Amino acid sequence: MPKLEFAMTRASDDAAVTAHDYRGRVVLLYFGYTHCPDICPATLANLADVLHRLGARAKDVAVLFVTVDPNRDTLPILKSYTNAFAPQIDGLRGSPDALAALARRYRVAYGVTENPYTVMHTSAVFFFDPKGRARLVTMSTENTADVAADIKRLLD
Repeated sequence: MPKLEFAMTRASDDAAVTAHDYRGRVVLLYFGYTHCPDICPATLANLADVLHRLGARAKDVAVLFVTVDPNRDTLPILKSYTNAFAPQIDGLRGSPDALAALARRYRVAYGVTENPYTVMHTSAVFFFDPKGRARLVTMSTENTADVAADIKRLLD
């Protein structure tokens, strides 16, 4: 799996960011959208619990929530949504080309249909070590103790 690479806008401060801005930290990358009724909020709640389990070490972890619905997920909406879970979760929004390139890089499927408005996306969470190298992927974050243990191994 390739190194983490992207260029997007961070919702918390409207700043242009790249993967390089997160080097030195373990990064969890997740694609979703704020209007998701179930999987996205459950995953982010689980990741917030993981961050809580890490205690002081959570400062060395970044959770990146990349919206696959940039038409509805404006930066203020994305900021409010991610802040509701944990301050270490950064909402990211990119141009259609930037989103497509990042999703293609990690083989993430997503799509938006207009009538009725529906959004589909892969629910994988990708883990990167502090050097930006891909190390793990999971489809489930339900066992937060195990996810926290995996992150601790990446931090050590």
